[in-house]
Amino acid sequence: MSDSDSTGGGTEAGTGAGAGEGAGVLPQRAREIADGYAVGGAALDLGALLWDGACLPGAQIRIPLGMLNRHGLVAGATGTGKTKTLQLIAEQLSANGVPVFLADIKGDVSGIAAPGTPGDKVTERAGQVGQQWEARGFPCEFYALGGIGPGIPLRATVTGFGPVLLSKVLQLNRTQEQSLGLIFHYADAKGLDLVDLKDLRAVVAFLVSDTGKSELKGIGGLSTATAGVILRSLTAFEQQGAGDFFGEPEIDTAEFLRSAPDGRGLVSVLELAAVQDKPQLFSTFLMWLLADLFHDLPEVGDLDRPKLVFFFDEAHLLFNGASKAFLDSITQTVRLIRSKGVGVFFVTQTPCDVPGDVLGQLGNRVQHALRAFTPDDAKALRATVKTFPNSPYDLEELLTRLGTGEAVVTVLSEEGAPTPVAATRLRAPQSRMGPLPEAELDAAVKGASLYGRYAHAVDRESAYEKLTAEHEAEQRAAAEAATVGTEVKAGKQPKAAKDDESLVEQVVGSGVFRSLARSVGTQLGREISRSLFGTARRRR
Repeated sequence: MSDSDSTGGGTEAGTGAGAGEGAGVLPQRAREIADGYAVGGAALDLGALLWDGACLPGAQIRIPLGMLNRHGLVAGATGTGKTKTLQLIAEQLSANGVPVFLADIKGDVSGIAAPGTPGDKVTERAGQVGQQWEARGFPCEFYALGGIGPGIPLRATVTGFGPVLLSKVLQLNRTQEQSLGLIFHYADAKGLDLVDLKDLRAVVAFLVSDTGKSELKGIGGLSTATAGVILRSLTAFEQQGAGDFFGEPEIDTAEFLRSAPDGRGLVSVLELAAVQDKPQLFSTFLMWLLADLFHDLPEVGDLDRPKLVFFFDEAHLLFNGASKAFLDSITQTVRLIRSKGVGVFFVTQTPCDVPGDVLGQLGNRVQHALRAFTPDDAKALRATVKTFPNSPYDLEELLTRLGTGEAVVTVLSEEGAPTPVAATRLRAPQSRMGPLPEAELDAAVKGASLYGRYAHAVDRESAYEKLTAEHEAEQRAAAEAATVGTEVKAGKQPKAAKDDESLVEQVVGSGVFRSLARSVGTQLGREISRSLFGTARRRR
């Protein structure tokens, strides 16, 4: 328990329903906290201060809009209101003209597109926190990975995805990851476009074939054993449905920076309920989106409002089993993308789910209740308390007593300094707190302006087709050479002078080796510049 407040204020927050207090003079300690959230410019309203067992609507807890690119964390146990907090923040960002990208893991955020339903609970909550509640829907477009589930198909090419992220999702070790990077390097240099998984499989198979195995000798080579691991991993990956996620048309991530005609920010919702049993897949795909944005956006410094705010729901899935190199890349991207005008919020159960180096970059914190039912829970609770600044609250006790829709908050002020820790009763979202009916969602998807552009997959000539054609040409040349040899043995004259060439000369002269050798000059300088995650700059 904290020390008593000598000025007459309370000593700790409560979760009682008292809402009448706060209209008059605030207790001194509560006023000091409220003063830390005074904002002169545009801001998001989170809710009202909880103090000494009462909710004080006169003490509003706000986040300056200009600080949303300093990243954030929404954490808490299951059922404590994290998703509604995400929805509340996304609504207000949209209302302020800021585009939002959010992942809908459980399929229950689609309701943000429709007005909320008035009711006694909403009216009660609005009265407690001093909110003028009005039912409102927000402009949304819905996406789905490769078209699995409702949404505009979201695809990436294998080249655009890059070897580092692909290694993570294939669960390759360090040596195998380096070999995969070598394969990408080779394909880039030789003009073999890696569009989908069959392209990558074809290049790997070629590089360990009799014809192609000498191609990488000068830069390390590719062992048959490593190639076998990569091919088996690709097969398992494809059996999970990943084949649908790679291909063209590749999504242009600039689509997520758009605003609606009325000036509100567009909310891009990635529907992941159909693939929620494949966490490595969707978490890695989300990191590709973030890395691609980082790669393409210019440096802008500090803005009065971010260009985009990106929400990672179930963020612990991103970090589980991640390599040190991958974690380093995440940390660097989170640190540097702030200057591109992009904010990143991680939504998870405890701050312990996020690596310390990443957690240190998150300036805005909304911590919902935690449970302490087991020794591990208690340990996580104590660790969470240590991540907050000193406060007059007994946080270890408070965090176990917060009700649904209540949280401990600390954000960055307009000057960039941490605000005082504030127990907060959060506002009610204005949009629907539940999923859209299937028919409404389907109509929204097919009525979107981007549906016609991205709905249908395109399979153009790429590495697979090129290597297949060369292999077939090689086989024809070998067959022709065998025919010439038979005719010579039978005493017949060859049909043309070129038939006098030896079998070796014909194979080398018309096979894959010669075709790829010719491409060296024309493709010089084509190797793709990759971002921190090994992703390629899009050729738009």
